[in-house]
This record gives sequence, structure tokens and C-alpha cells, in this order.
Amino acid sequence: MICREPNVVYEILSHSPNNTMEIGKRLGGLLHKGDLIAFTGDLGSGKTVMIKGIAMGLGIEEGDLTSPTFTIINEYEGIVRFYHIDLFRISKEEELYSVGIEEYLAGDGITAIEWADRAEKLLPREFLKINMLIEGEMARRLVMEAYGERYKWLAKRLKDEFNK
Repeated sequence: MICREPNVVYEILSHSPNNTMEIGKRLGGLLHKGDLIAFTGDLGSGKTVMIKGIAMGLGIEEGDLTSPTFTIINEYEGIVRFYHIDLFRISKEEELYSVGIEEYLAGDGITAIEWADRAEKLLPREFLKINMLIEGEMARRLVMEAYGERYKWLAKRLKDEFNK
């Protein structure tokens, strides 16, 4: 578990994968160079769907997106460079260094990490954590923990837009 204290915690209930994708698209449209979104949640909770939405919000075509489960990191060119990191296959902290994760965390693009709890010690002080919880066959609860003022603003903006 990520053990820092968040500035704020907000929740959004997504009713379908399409809704999760739309939330991701909106978030992608709000992100800036250097932003980091850290995803946690069980297998099948919608992390990849949300990240595909973020990529689409950054102008990346959906057909270009693949999950980097085996390659660990995929890079995409959109409005800004986008790094999609999937740490599912990482079992030891040493493996993180062999894939060069520090370079991506300090990079000039936007980074989204699946299974971010496996890189907890390497995460910066400020980021947005989204814990994806399965609420039913299609529904997902997105628990957003904001670490830093910028991410507090992002989380509140999403909450206000999607909790109407």
C-alpha cells in the first residue's frame, strides 16, 4: 500500500466500461507534462480501460493502444508523450531498476502506472492515485487519493463532473 497521507480522497462510481473510458478521456484532457497517475486495484477492475481513456484524451488513437503486461512499458506520441507502465509481472523492487522506471517517473511526458503499489518507494511526493474497486459485474468505484495541490484539483474536477 502507498503509505503517504493524501491531501484529499474523492470517489466516482462508474456504471460501465464505457463510463470508465469516458472518465479516463476527461482526465487525459486535463493532464500536463510531468503528471503521474498511479493505479491500484484487483485484476479485472478496469485499470487498463481507464488508461486507454486517458490515452485517447491525449489524442492517441484507440487502435494504437496495447497493454504493456509483457513489455512493462509502452510509449505513445499524442498531444504530449504518454508512458503506460504495467507492473503486474514485477515481483521484486530490483526489477524496477532494470526497466529504468525512474527515467519515466522524472520524464517529460505523462505517466500512468498499473499495479503502482509495486513501485511505492519510487513514487514522487505528488501524484494522483486511483484505486479501482469492483462494485458489480459492470460497476467500478474509483477512489482517488490526491497527493499535492495539482492532483487535489484534478480529483475534485473529475468528482464534480461525474458525480452529478
